[in-house]
Amino acid sequence: MLRDNRIVLGLAAAIVLLPLVMPWDEKPEFGGSDDKASGVIAEVKPGYAPWWEPLWEPPSKEIESLLFAAQAAAGAGLLGYYAGRRSRRREDEAGRTALRRERDARP
Repeated sequence: MLRDNRIVLGLAAAIVLLPLVMPWDEKPEFGGSDDKASGVIAEVKPGYAPWWEPLWEPPSKEIESLLFAAQAAAGAGLLGYYAGRRSRRREDEAGRTALRRERDARP
């Protein structure tokens, strides 16, 4: 079991450290599916105009990625909180039911 944990820990360390030591020819470009979709739309229908413009544009693609990740983390946190509360509620109800049965079974 300890050996398995060491293997998993080694793999996790490799996943974290490998991108830091890999040689990069150029600076990575931060682009998402929105940018690619805009390019495809421009090819398919050159005169297309968007329906609306964003209220605020982040200053860089890195900030945009950070905000997207923060939004995903907040959503995952809320979903996990709800799932935990629901699971705990079921456990509490099952415990109360068992106590009632035990109490009712006593003479």
